[in-house]
Amino acid sequence: MAKLKIVTDSSATMKPSLRDEYDIHIIPLSVMIDGTVYTDDENLTGENFMEMMAKAKKLPKTSQPPIGEFVNLYDELGKDGSEILSIHMSEKLSGTVGAARQASNISQSKVTVIDTETTDQSLAFAVMRAAQLAQDGKTSEEVLPEIQQMLKNTKLYIGVSTLENLVKGGRISRAKGLLSSILSIRVIMEFKNGDLFPIVKGRGSKTFNKWFERLKNELKENSTVKKIGISYAGGKEQCEKYKNELQELFPQLEIYLLHTTPIIATHTGKDAFAIMYYADQV
Repeated sequence: MAKLKIVTDSSATMKPSLRDEYDIHIIPLSVMIDGTVYTDDENLTGENFMEMMAKAKKLPKTSQPPIGEFVNLYDELGKDGSEILSIHMSEKLSGTVGAARQASNISQSKVTVIDTETTDQSLAFAVMRAAQLAQDGKTSEEVLPEIQQMLKNTKLYIGVSTLENLVKGGRISRAKGLLSSILSIRVIMEFKNGDLFPIVKGRGSKTFNKWFERLKNELKENSTVKKIGISYAGGKEQCEKYKNELQELFPQLEIYLLHTTPIIATHTGKDAFAIMYYADQV
């Protein structure tokens, strides 16, 4: 039966059960570790990847999905006349959305491609909402305005314990105001409009905790918060503390604490984390 079908990429961090519940189709990126290419799917978990990255001789390299994989999926999903909404991570992070656009021009199906200018659970927020609306029988024309408004009202903060991976992966130039020679610095960045903007820098563990207290105060004052997600790379003890404190503030929300994907962890490095939220007003 023809309907709207939702596609995203593997940088969208979400619980597999929700992916299945909302019938979300995921195109995986790939990661090359010391010459061996791995697909970013259920066979390469975030936890396993962190061990592999720690043992690797060089920083892993991430690659966008081939255009042909998009075309094949689009053609298959559109066989019954369904429309496709393909929602992806920021073009400034990956060529994935560009590949999706090229594939949409080749595919026989009707495909609309969205660059969300975000990633991780922030991307997943939009993807899952689009999938919910699709299950309600909405068309892409009806879904797009809500998703675009949701993305405008979504904030993503990233904390890194070292700049080493960002430097090696060539992402440091996007983090305006950082000194690439200071690798051990702890930094909180806001990921906004596809770019990294440093907002806090320091050397001790208090750097993250002081910022988190400010974030809590910011959220306390916002009665329109609808979703909160926390992602981590490697250890999660600190993030469990953050989750518990946010859960006390928002007992009505289900706050997901999830290991981020290999695609994200490659660039953030060990012990990085992200806190993101969506509100009706920000």
